[in-house]
Amino acid sequence: MEHRKRFQRAQLALDASRELIIEGPVPAERLADMKMNAALDAFRRPREQHEALVEIANLVEGRIIVAREGDIIVGYVTFHYADELERWSDGGMLDLIELGAIEVADDYRGYGLGKRMIQLAFAEEQLENMIVFTTEYYWHWDLEGTKLSVWDYRKMMENLMKSAGMIWYATDDPEICSHPANCLMVRIGHEVPLSSVEQFDRVRFRQRFMY
Repeated sequence: MEHRKRFQRAQLALDASRELIIEGPVPAERLADMKMNAALDAFRRPREQHEALVEIANLVEGRIIVAREGDIIVGYVTFHYADELERWSDGGMLDLIELGAIEVADDYRGYGLGKRMIQLAFAEEQLENMIVFTTEYYWHWDLEGTKLSVWDYRKMMENLMKSAGMIWYATDDPEICSHPANCLMVRIGHEVPLSSVEQFDRVRFRQRFMY
């Protein structure tokens, strides 16, 4: 399986004297030299999350996209194979990749960093031979910090994923079906064979009568 990692880099001016760099996939050795903004604590403590990013970047399929000010990471997106305990790994598909975590530090929200990082990840047809999916669960969302309702947050996340061509897909996964705001978003690259699409259908529906 070819995992295309074609490094991309963009700049975003914050003001006359400050700018952000959005880049990736970032190699593990480069990530190791960076530091995490202290506010990036949605999933684990910043130092532990930094270690996790380096581990993912070391994976054959893993890719990390970051937004940074200097060498301080202020946002990131992760891509990797699904955890072996999750249903999405059941088919043993080498061309099924999960867009896992996406996080932006509080002080850097409002610049469209999430959208910019995700779009950069798909640049130069890097993922056209992959099915990329993400699972959105309302209990992971920063409803308190954003002051958004669960439905407004869902709409925001859906629009974010749509910016890279990901669309809503049905599934009978119990966790996703446990709340109507949860959803599965998917982008099928134009080089993905029909056999993989059919295998993905079997993974997302265990109850055959549903498709």
